[in-house]
Amino acid sequence: MECAAKGSGRTRCTGAATRPCARCGAVAYCSLSHQIEHWSSHKHECDRLEQQMESVHLLNDFPFTFSQEATVQICLKQETRCSFLSKRGIHQKGMWMIECRCGESSASFDCLRLNNSWDLPRNLYPCYAPESQIPVQLHSWSDYYNWRCIPLDSPAALLLHWPLTIYHAAQLVGIGTLNPEVCDKLYLHYLGPEKELLQLDVFGELQALFPGVHIHIELVGPAIPPQRDGEKISISRYASSNEDQSTCKSASENAILSTQSGITSAVTLQLWHGLYHDRYRDIVKDSSPHLVIAPNGGIAAYPSWLPSIELIEKLDVPAVFTDYCEEACHLAASCIENVISRSFRLPVQVNPFRQPIAVEDSVLLLPCYSNCFVFGM
Repeated sequence: MECAAKGSGRTRCTGAATRPCARCGAVAYCSLSHQIEHWSSHKHECDRLEQQMESVHLLNDFPFTFSQEATVQICLKQETRCSFLSKRGIHQKGMWMIECRCGESSASFDCLRLNNSWDLPRNLYPCYAPESQIPVQLHSWSDYYNWRCIPLDSPAALLLHWPLTIYHAAQLVGIGTLNPEVCDKLYLHYLGPEKELLQLDVFGELQALFPGVHIHIELVGPAIPPQRDGEKISISRYASSNEDQSTCKSASENAILSTQSGITSAVTLQLWHGLYHDRYRDIVKDSSPHLVIAPNGGIAAYPSWLPSIELIEKLDVPAVFTDYCEEACHLAASCIENVISRSFRLPVQVNPFRQPIAVEDSVLLLPCYSNCFVFGM
């Protein structure tokens, strides 16, 4: 963790940030002198961060058998994401490649492609259409795992938080399969994808979450390679394992999800390189979105978001944002409110489908998880 006063003091940092603020406990300093110098800035956030630190136990609360290992032990540096993945035989494999530091350094978005292998035993991930209809609403990872008949020792949620966060966002703004506006097609604009570009096949689970609906997702962001601009990817089957498929489900059973009415679900992705406000006219030639979603947006950190926020405001469609911690959402909300000049329709709240493994070496001592908090306009 870096010193909270790094770059703002008159002197350079003297070492590791080992002096936490005694009041909020969310930031730390390399020395007493830097802590004193930084107080004039930190005092405006200290009370707020202290309140956010009170939610630590709530954020670390997951139903999985590995929860302690993936949350508290990683935060305390007793475990790492690499060691967690290694123990389960999925370190630097397939869609798991990007889930640790060493994988992040070797992965390349230039090579993005569908990698439909979970590298898990077939009972630990959703490899086929659900045996029962989705409940009226899923409220937690326990609900989802129970519905999909997945045991709670499965790490599949580390990847499934992408489609489940889309599902949760849609539910929060009143979009569901019973919504007359959706009918049999759902159009999503997905802003700023990064690591999920190497995990695209998990979006196939949206077939189960929105039965009978064709889902079209426009993924737009600077991380998409320019040479892949405009490319369409269709997902019409569930991701597989490396095991013999004949022991799981037949290819025809695994291929698409059909409803009793005969309507099939499918997911289509289209890639767009660039910023949303620059590419919007290209994207909407065929249709307008039912929902705009920006996972882990980091809106306060990037001024390039502001023109896109102005555009979303003019579109007058639901927009949902997520971020790694509550403070990031607070700062993002402040930026957005300066643009839209009104309060949020969807206040900052915990995402029950946040990724259940902690982010390593976050800037704050606040617990951070991918897609941890959600808010919207």
